[in-house]
Amino acid sequence: MAREGRVGVVVVSHSGPVAEAVAELARGLAGLTTAPVAPAGGTRDGGLGTSADLVVEAARAVDGGAGVALLVDLGSAVLTVKALLAEDDELPAGTRLVDAPLVEGAVAAVVTAATGADLDAVAAAAEEAYSYRKV
Repeated sequence: MAREGRVGVVVVSHSGPVAEAVAELARGLAGLTTAPVAPAGGTRDGGLGTSADLVVEAARAVDGGAGVALLVDLGSAVLTVKALLAEDDELPAGTRLVDAPLVEGAVAAVVTAATGADLDAVAAAAEEAYSYRKV
């Protein structure tokens, strides 16, 4: 069954400015047609850490009905997202933790989602970013 809308992407980081910058970079590189992308970084008071509430708010904000890809930076962010995914009613249906490098993965996810690709293709593009060679 096809789902409506574009896949949304959430950038989860321990730092609000890092999450915002990565989301902005991905949005900018996606061009004129972009997918919904939102940062969920730091704590509600602007400190370093991971806020489950901010992750839920961002996921709900980008949910267009086609799924939400969550890209995370460090260990405790992974644990926070996994805990949220274990709750049936916290995150939108079709939300998935994607195992990918944060920056390259977010760019690949947003660019792919902007084409109208489904969640499987968006996740695969982000995960493929592990193979990007720089030398």
